[in-house]
Amino acid sequence: MSQVIDMKACQEFMKETLGRIQKDDLVEIAAQLEEKSAFLKSNLNRVELPTLTVDELTQVFKKVFVVNRKTKLLFETYSLEEYKTSIYALLYDERPVKERFQNFIDTHKKLDIYIRFDLASELLHYNEPNKYWLWSRWLWDPKLNTGALPLVASEDYKLSAATYGEMYMNVGKAVAFIHEMAEAVEFQFINRSLFGTNVYLSCVYVIYAYTIFKVKMTEEFNKVMPPIAEFSKRILGVHEKRKPVAV
Repeated sequence: MSQVIDMKACQEFMKETLGRIQKDDLVEIAAQLEEKSAFLKSNLNRVELPTLTVDELTQVFKKVFVVNRKTKLLFETYSLEEYKTSIYALLYDERPVKERFQNFIDTHKKLDIYIRFDLASELLHYNEPNKYWLWSRWLWDPKLNTGALPLVASEDYKLSAATYGEMYMNVGKAVAFIHEMAEAVEFQFINRSLFGTNVYLSCVYVIYAYTIFKVKMTEEFNKVMPPIAEFSKRILGVHEKRKPVAV
């Protein structure tokens, strides 16, 4: 495990996390991920997916942080039927997931690459959370080599590869090792599934981001930064805006 993950770094980030956020908040975020997964499963199963309308698929896309405010752009770029066909192939084709992932990337070349790999991994992961994993830009940005995973991965472990399909597999290996260390790193209480690992890794990223922002940004900007729990919810796609209270 030491060849893939830096145990000491993992433990330090968890210690920092528990110093800034209540355990109950972490558990709540994981529960919201379970709700998100249930919603995606109900819409992306083999029966429902081919029948989705634009409005229904839009609601699916809005659960994904990277595209939740870009649904209009998505449907201006590709049609409803094109998305349903490519998503069905991504989720249910018999080819290995590495090939399905790469096919989704290649099929949507008009979209920004961050949208493509983020969307593909979210659809896979939340439709079958026990089988597939998350790869969002905040987890690892392959262009800049930044994100949560480089902060806790061993210096010898390489996430980069020749194709995005191969990179998805490398991300999965790193996530799997972190998940296996949940008890040792003391974040297993969050949730025993990969949702707990998602929450932990989101906190790794958020804590690092706060550190950078506080150094580089003005005091006024830092005052409007969202709380850690809210920041985590936002990047995990489970932050719901509060409705104004009627007076």
